[in-house]
Amino acid sequence: MRYINTLREGEIIRNIYLCRGKRSAETRNGKPYDNLILQDKTGTLDGKVWDPNSNGIADYEEMDFIEVYGEVIRYNNALQLNIRQIRKAYENEYVPADYMPTTEKSTDGMYRELLDYGRQVKNPYLRQVIEYYFEKDEEFISVFKSHSAAKSVHHSFAGGLLEHTLSVVKFCEYMAGAYPILNRDLLYTAAMCHDIGKTRELSSLPENDYTDDGQLLGHIVIGVEMVSDAVRAIPGFPEKLAAELKHCIIAHHGELEYGSPKKPALAEALALNFADCADAKMQTLTEIFKDKQSQGWLGYNRLFETNLRKTSLS
Repeated sequence: MRYINTLREGEIIRNIYLCRGKRSAETRNGKPYDNLILQDKTGTLDGKVWDPNSNGIADYEEMDFIEVYGEVIRYNNALQLNIRQIRKAYENEYVPADYMPTTEKSTDGMYRELLDYGRQVKNPYLRQVIEYYFEKDEEFISVFKSHSAAKSVHHSFAGGLLEHTLSVVKFCEYMAGAYPILNRDLLYTAAMCHDIGKTRELSSLPENDYTDDGQLLGHIVIGVEMVSDAVRAIPGFPEKLAAELKHCIIAHHGELEYGSPKKPALAEALALNFADCADAKMQTLTEIFKDKQSQGWLGYNRLFETNLRKTSLS
């Protein structure tokens, strides 16, 4: 098994990867070719099939495990595989776990740490919201611990949702200690629940694609509905507190153009937005810089709207 993060320019390889994406296109001269996204647990690699009608290219589909033969080249400062042969792999030729990008941290350890934050919540109603999902719902717990936080961009790996949520809570811990205007109970509860809708917005790995509810509603609306389910199950839950908790979730993307139906109107909602944005962007940079061999500029990045490179001290 040759993992993607070990490949080097100029190598000729024959190996099995998950075909994470497949798209047909044409060159400027009208010649057909295929764009592939190959995946294993260490990352993804762009692949090009310049002669898709060749006898060496067998039938295959997106999400198939395929054996590819080709040359590793560098294009636009990134590695790419020019593929000469493809065949669909047999089930006994691969181990699916080798193709699932996974957090490098302990999911059990992170979950215990997340529960420790939840147990610091003193308000009995908010505490019960946390218990409703994070302590009592075994199906939710199993999905939450293994789920990704995104289809792409940041934390798009198994355990990514848990890793992201814990990081957001830790950012909120700092802010709650630094700014007394923040209600720690509301902030911690909102931080733990802000992305629970992603357990239903995205399908499980390796597909990690939008569900029908994900396409039609999105994780913010789904998350508010899930919190509403918990609130209705807790006798006497104060209406104003329920609205404040749901507002924090609704507003956690910060801007209408980023998918939030409302902009933050509470200090806790603004703090959650800052924490969510900071962790998402720092993790995105981590993934951009990971395994990059060049110390030079990486080119213009549309997400950050700037040219990027690693510091000279890294």
